[in-house]
Amino acid sequence: MNLLNTLKGSMMEGFFPAGWDMEAIDKCAANSPGQVLERQPKWHSGFQPVPCGSIYDFDTFMGHELALQIKLAKEHGEQLALILPVGPMGLYRWAVFFLKSWGIDAKHVHAFNMDEWSDEHGNTLPSNNSASFQHGMEQAFYNPLGELTVPVSQRNFATKGNLPNYAGKIGELKAMGARLIVVYGIGRCFHIAFWEPHFAGEFASEQEWSLQTHRIGAKLHPMTIEQNAITSFKSRTTLVPCFANTIGPGLFMQADYTIGGADGAMGRGMMWQGLSLWTTLRHEKSPWIPSSYMPTMPGKLFFLKELAGPLTADLN
Repeated sequence: MNLLNTLKGSMMEGFFPAGWDMEAIDKCAANSPGQVLERQPKWHSGFQPVPCGSIYDFDTFMGHELALQIKLAKEHGEQLALILPVGPMGLYRWAVFFLKSWGIDAKHVHAFNMDEWSDEHGNTLPSNNSASFQHGMEQAFYNPLGELTVPVSQRNFATKGNLPNYAGKIGELKAMGARLIVVYGIGRCFHIAFWEPHFAGEFASEQEWSLQTHRIGAKLHPMTIEQNAITSFKSRTTLVPCFANTIGPGLFMQADYTIGGADGAMGRGMMWQGLSLWTTLRHEKSPWIPSSYMPTMPGKLFFLKELAGPLTADLN
């Protein structure tokens, strides 16, 4: 017995996004851990998954990659556009460490937070609220950099007023020769930022879907709500907003380089991100699986080795 053969008539029927093929998703997760690095036809030649033995390795490697890209742009005299997440978070401590060690400032960086909690109208939390992504980014990255930090005028947050300007600002930077680097995590329901899978049902074609640069007051899937209850709100579901402002594929699919992270292990053999990792790597490109597009672009996806599985029941 499993979900596939007990779904009909259950409370889970109709719960998953309409475009999900659950058998195809399950097939992605049925591989052995040793197969996780096997190159797939959809992968860009410059895309590489990077296994990490521990959360300490993960934070360090991912932080080093972000700092390195900032350093390379500085050395090449280039402006750099960064789309940044608030999660994974451990990478920022190490990005700060390396930039300070190298004496590299971020004055050439133009940073764009990819999302922010909101109500249905796109109104966001005050920037000094400890749950706001702006507060999280300032505490983890901008403030610790001190005099090396990203100029305040070059920091962008996903507010109702500013998010619609992202595409124009990034377009102007790219026109001047700047590279766009997207740093991302993978959602439990395969979202990138808060661009949810069920949005795919609103568009007549993949092309139309791919042009969407952002959404104000995006309606979040219940899987996203529960993911964040576990990872950010210490299981207190009642604290999680049901809407968010977010970038869309019209921005994250324009990346010149990507830095991804999957660190969703919870200890004692439990995890929430193994299925998300495998589906991202193996599922064919589909607007119903937003993360399925990330391997089609150059970059690195850092992940905890244990997320590769095997993803089987453990009843011991």
